[in-house]
Amino acid sequence: MATHQQAQAPAPGDISKALSSVIGLLYDPIRDDLERVRQRYREELTHEDDYINNLLSYIQNYSGKMLRPALLLLAGKACGEVTEEHIILAVVAEMIHTATLVHDDILDDATTRRGRASINHMSGNEITVLLGDHLFSHALELALSIENPIGAHRFSRAVSRTCLGEICQVTNRGNLELTEDTYYRIVKGKTAELYATSAEIGAIYSGRQGKDSDAMYHYGMSLGVAFQIMDDILDLRGDEDTVGKTLGTDLANGKATLPVIHYLSQLSGADRDAGLALLRDGGNPKVRARIIAELNERGCIEYAETKAQEFVEDAKRSVEFLGDQPLAEFFRRLADFVATREL
Repeated sequence: MATHQQAQAPAPGDISKALSSVIGLLYDPIRDDLERVRQRYREELTHEDDYINNLLSYIQNYSGKMLRPALLLLAGKACGEVTEEHIILAVVAEMIHTATLVHDDILDDATTRRGRASINHMSGNEITVLLGDHLFSHALELALSIENPIGAHRFSRAVSRTCLGEICQVTNRGNLELTEDTYYRIVKGKTAELYATSAEIGAIYSGRQGKDSDAMYHYGMSLGVAFQIMDDILDLRGDEDTVGKTLGTDLANGKATLPVIHYLSQLSGADRDAGLALLRDGGNPKVRARIIAELNERGCIEYAETKAQEFVEDAKRSVEFLGDQPLAEFFRRLADFVATREL
């Protein structure tokens, strides 16, 4: 930790280039397939109405690293061959993810997304809610265009679990007494489920339904939890130009993320009361800086990083069934990338 603070921080542009380089290596086995997904995704996000078409065009840039479709394609390739069904379902995975981001920006009252104004900030909440609903519906319509309906079933289940996870999070907003177990339950629903389902579907459509697709589901679940923990950490100490979205919203919205939960677990009596009072004023930028300093001093962010790494290692164990085939190493690298995504 100390060495990171002493070293000269790389410029945001350098970090972006490094991220692109790492992702390029991770995605190399599916490069052509992922390009087909991107092309189909762009085609699906169009509309004859100019205003709606502009909205859909604008949110195409929400895609970012396309981890979920990449995971689906990698799982498909590791378990067999990538087919047209994989391509379509990878588009579905990204479309569902985009829909969740569109709605998340409303829930978080975010003003930026990937370095630009968020769609809700530009068009208002009413339009944004309807746009997200359209994406969910269109994604499932696309999934049902495939003869084998199991992909539509699994993604429908994933959307339901994601929404329930979000509901649980919203109803616990401001609940600083949240337990670590409840935190993980929320994260598994609202974030990790779509990773898990994407990996599972990739294996299923390569003819590996059963224990192998279950193992892929477990891989995606552990990967998604690690990703969310790191996202929570980035919200505390990231750089908006690098991360590409509004930061500091978790404290401002009273979310009890893993570093905060661990912080409060160390306090009792008057100290705990003082800590709770501090956290309840997290919307104040000056107070937020004090909170982050406290979290660092008490090792709470380091604790969260350790937990993320545990989930990364669990993900790696889940793909041991792949043996020593070359793609097995890509799954391990992808897990490592999630835990070090700040670089």
